[in-house]
Parts: sequence; C-alpha cells; structure tokens
Amino acid sequence: MAASKPLKGRIAVVTGASRGGGRGIALSLGEAGATVYVTGRSVRGDTTRPDLAGATVDDTAEDVTTRGGVGIPVRCDHTRDDEVAALFDRIEREGGVLDLLVNNVWGGYEDYDEAFTDPFWEQPASRWDGMFSAGVRAHWIASQHAARLMVSRGSGLIASTTFWDRGKSLSSLPYDLAKNAVNRLAYEMALELKSHGVASVAVSPGWMRTEAVLAAYGLPIDDSVRELPPELEQTESILYVGRAVAALASDAKVLEKTGRILTVGDLAREYGFTDVDGSQPPPYRLLPEHTRD
Repeated sequence: MAASKPLKGRIAVVTGASRGGGRGIALSLGEAGATVYVTGRSVRGDTTRPDLAGATVDDTAEDVTTRGGVGIPVRCDHTRDDEVAALFDRIEREGGVLDLLVNNVWGGYEDYDEAFTDPFWEQPASRWDGMFSAGVRAHWIASQHAARLMVSRGSGLIASTTFWDRGKSLSSLPYDLAKNAVNRLAYEMALELKSHGVASVAVSPGWMRTEAVLAAYGLPIDDSVRELPPELEQTESILYVGRAVAALASDAKVLEKTGRILTVGDLAREYGFTDVDGSQPPPYRLLPEHTRD
C-alpha cells in the first residue's frame, strides 16, 4: 500500500484546481492517495457560467476520490483574503495538519487574444491586475497561511507553478514580470522556511493540453485523443505536471531542492515518471518567435 499510495494520509491544498494544470495536479495527488482540498471559484450549479460544465472544483474533487485519494471541494476566490483565511481555518479545524500547498491559481488570461504580446504601453491595466492580484498576490497570501501550519510542525512543501525557460523573455511584459515574481517569491520563502524544515520550490511545466487549448483545436477536452495535430505534438498532458508535484511531495529529501525552479521534464528523468502516453517530454524550450531574446 505504501508503494502504490505514497501520499496516503497526507493533506494538500491545490489552488485553482477546477481545470488546467491545477486539475492535473489534484488528480495526480489523488492517485498517490492524498487528501486534497480543491479550491477555485467554479462550482457546480453556477447558472451564470454554462461553459464550466464538467470543470468545477466539485468535479475535480470527485475525480480525486475516484482515483484513490480524498477530494474536498472548496469554493474560494483567492483575491478575497477573508475567503482564503476561511479555507485555512477549516483545515486547522479539520485536523490542523497541512503537508503540501500548491499555488496554481492565476488570472489575467480572461481576455487572452492576439494583443497578449502587444508593446507594454498598449497593454490594458486589467492584464497586469489579474496576473498580480489573482496570481502573485494570491500565492503570497495562501503561502502565509500554509507556512504558519507547516512551521509549527517543522515540515511541509510549498510548490508554486510557473513558467520558465532559462531566464528568457516570455514576450509579454506583464506575464514575464508576474512569472518571475512567482519564481522569486518561491526563492525568498525558501530562505526563510528552510531552517524550519519547510521547502519552497517553483515548478515549470511545458505547453499543456489544457481544456482551453484542446477546445481551440476542436478536440475533446478530456484529452482522450492520441493522434494529435502537428501543432500539438510537443505538448504535455495536465497530468505530467501533476506527477511531478506528486513525486516532489513523496520525496523525503525534497528540502535539498528548496529555492529552485524545477522543470517538469527534468523531474521526470530524475524520478522516473512519464506522461500519460508513456513518453517523457523534455524541459520546454521557447521557440524563437515566442521570445524576444
């Protein structure tokens, strides 16, 4: 049992887990036996968002349980400090133990279009606000609450999803700044947390086949298609980053990695996991047209 469910009995929070990489992380933690608090704003029965059918915290939590873990859906707007505080207060009431926080919630993509890489002087302030309030700041606030629980026990892991390619420009100034802020946040938290036995890392996947990407190519959003169009041949499933986080959370020596930016491709080779098709996509590298360096 220990070998097949290495995270059985562990308690995790995955923010922004109704879909995309957060969903993949929650499902992978469930496969490893973890109890996962699945957070996000998307809940079943929200008639104002018919596009969210099958992509809610309730759906993800159910699938976590189906895969062998315990999924707990929690509606939480991570831009509201009171709702975040209520989430961690609940965790404290229900056991007071937190082994893993995955900062994945994000904003700023709501109006994604060709203007995403426009010059900074033509970018809307809403894009900056989304990425820094629903992204960087949300990571900071959740990490504060998680750290208090972890420091008191002398163990834990905070993993923040990011995007990184050896410091190259990400072609959109707000996006580049926000992702680098996440990376630096993970590093600075690591400096303060290491002496308390708590690790902090940033985890960088490649181009994932999220529901939005699949829908854009007219493919089923359950990622069941194995014959992908050429444009998507270098993509990863959302479970690839999930398996990376599960491997880190299962590593008794994860503190040795604290403060680092870790690519999913490198972690796959170190820990021996694969993507859903049995492959090990390498660390993602930006194409020349996708960077200004």
